[in-house]
Amino acid sequence: MVVFVLERVSLHSVAESWRRLTDWPRHADVVPLTRVTVRTPPPTGRGTVFVARSGIGPLAFDDPMEVTAWQPPRDGGPGRCRLEKRGRFVTGWAEIEVHPAGDGGSRVVWREDVNVRGLPGLADRPLERSARWMFGRATDALLRQE
Repeated sequence: MVVFVLERVSLHSVAESWRRLTDWPRHADVVPLTRVTVRTPPPTGRGTVFVARSGIGPLAFDDPMEVTAWQPPRDGGPGRCRLEKRGRFVTGWAEIEVHPAGDGGSRVVWREDVNVRGLPGLADRPLERSARWMFGRATDALLRQE
């Protein structure tokens, strides 16, 4: 099991950063070899289910997630959501928070607990480094995209 925290500062408003980070299909645009399918009707909220399918051919796997907490930002205040990973291969959770930061920008806090079934404890450190790199890169790209 690996738990890590990423923090980013964005020039975008809280509402815009929130929109970019919680538009689940857009994650496929920034995570290689991944596509995202939302299985529940819009709008996103508690109970929304989506699946990220990552990999190629027989090496691909599904990462189903459910939104279990949904508190969008209101009146310039913070927003928070929690995702529970419900897969057979990858389990855990993710929390995304977006807070106001000076001059109309925002501060993003992304917490992630990743557990890959069958992976020995010796792999935790390399998994943490690779997950931190991948999620950090994805967060940066989502906040940067137009």
